[in-house]
Amino acid sequence: MKTKTRYTDEPMGELRVIKDFLPPPDKLILNEENVKVTIALKKSSVEFFKKEAKKHNTSYQKMIRQVIDWYSSHYRKSA
Repeated sequence: MKTKTRYTDEPMGELRVIKDFLPPPDKLILNEENVKVTIALKKSSVEFFKKEAKKHNTSYQKMIRQVIDWYSSHYRKSA
């Protein structure tokens, strides 16, 4: 059972302003072009990604795409 938070009028202590670190909305738009491909993967690999995706409440395709993006980004920089 969840306990309710009880608020009081106690002093909060010393406060400080935190610099805004979030980018503006126009910088959040990713305009990279996607290309659809067909690929044959090992059944065990796909099962692994499906299991992990379910644990993290996401899409297994998105996870595979992210791994490929990280891999290509890493080796693009070192080439």
